[in-house]
Amino acid sequence: MTAVIHVILGFIFGLGLIISGMTNPDKVLNFLNFQNHWDGSLIIVMAVAMGIMMLAWFWVAKKDKPLLGETFTLSDVKNISPRLITGSVLFGLGWGLSGICPGPGLVQLTSLKMEFWLFFAAVLGGMWIAKKV
Repeated sequence: MTAVIHVILGFIFGLGLIISGMTNPDKVLNFLNFQNHWDGSLIIVMAVAMGIMMLAWFWVAKKDKPLLGETFTLSDVKNISPRLITGSVLFGLGWGLSGICPGPGLVQLTSLKMEFWLFFAAVLGGMWIAKKV
């Protein structure tokens, strides 16, 4: 039953990415382009996502255990390390140059366009290199 719920939630997440336009690389690239055709609608997408997450967080914080698990697993890492900063910069550069984030990139694999398959191969390659380093 848990797997079915995960598939349904993943479908809802992917549908939200498609409806909001986040699977369109031009949406992100136009958000980062202040000179020509700036598209500020990405701010609305992010603000709505953050609002929903905050409401969910306040609701979940009152629970003793998660709906689909035995215990909550929250990170206790509070320090900002050079590794975290380097990874964040590389992630941001990749997202800004390609206009594709890993979540929307995964959804775009269903389009069968070669550019998204290459992007996802690069993501997997980066994850492999990160484990080796």
